[in-house]
Amino acid sequence: MSVNIVSDKNLHYPVLLNEVISIISPQNGGTFIDCTFGQGGYTKKILEFPNTRVIALDRDSESTKVAIKFKQKFKNRFEFHNKKFSEIDNIKLPKKIDGIIFDLGFSYSQIKDKSKGLSFNHKGKLNMKMGRNKFSAHDVISRLQAEDLERIFKYFGDERNAKFIAKKIIKERGINNLDTENLVNLINSSKKKFTKKNKATKIFQALRILVNSEISELIIALSKSSNLISNKGIIVTVTFHSIEDTICKFFFNTISTHRSVSRYLPINKNEELAFSIINKKVITPTSREIKINPPSRSAKLRSIKRNNTKKIDTKFLYRKFKNLLEIEKLSLKLWKNIY
Repeated sequence: MSVNIVSDKNLHYPVLLNEVISIISPQNGGTFIDCTFGQGGYTKKILEFPNTRVIALDRDSESTKVAIKFKQKFKNRFEFHNKKFSEIDNIKLPKKIDGIIFDLGFSYSQIKDKSKGLSFNHKGKLNMKMGRNKFSAHDVISRLQAEDLERIFKYFGDERNAKFIAKKIIKERGINNLDTENLVNLINSSKKKFTKKNKATKIFQALRILVNSEISELIIALSKSSNLISNKGIIVTVTFHSIEDTICKFFFNTISTHRSVSRYLPINKNEELAFSIINKKVITPTSREIKINPPSRSAKLRSIKRNNTKKIDTKFLYRKFKNLLEIEKLSLKLWKNIY
């Protein structure tokens, strides 16, 4: 996940809002699931159209405050669940779902919230928990071994100096209790090369991904959504870093392409595909949107449409990203150590 903010305003800016609305077409009515409700940007726009209904989810309990106001205004057209989107099938859903939306970015209010510890500029304890978590970023750097930290930084953050930084953390934590400020200083002193981005960006991204189980959350949610969406229904994802986009791109391309059930059997191209890709080329923000909201520059929108009611076997998605899922399982060590 990345950050969606308007730098000079205390407002959340829903990235690629017009493009999302254009694809899901709420003007035709229908029921939509907003899997990352946040400050309600997409939901608000959808509910401006009559004959629409939104079921919203968000793991962050702070979103409940926003949801209460939406409920007061839109009554039976809106409902909210303080759940992770991997739990999408754990709520009562209508038979017909016309659209499912995933905006995988953070809101301004989440970045501003010092207790979450998501910003490099905040001081205090490392947290990064987005809600319904079992451990924090502080637990990660305080309890895991150097080789584990190296794998996390390398594969979740694409950090070239992963091994060196991991060793420095192990050494430093034996002397001082690492907080956000100390970790940022440690990373900055470990990377001499100039970079436009904050030098701590990749390490913070890697920690956020592990703490919030973002890989498994996305894979599970996509897998379940593909079999929950109704015929002619649409799934939209807005991603902000390469791992998320790679997962969405691979999944969407695979379920919208003819495949053989066995390498020894020919591909049946006459069989109707369960899904079709809506936008063949990934959609990115316009220069105008990037100017208004600079962090939106990394956003990528992908979407697919259901063609029939054929059940999708999604085991291939878990197999494809087995390595990343295995790294996430390092969190089991934390669970055992903490509890």
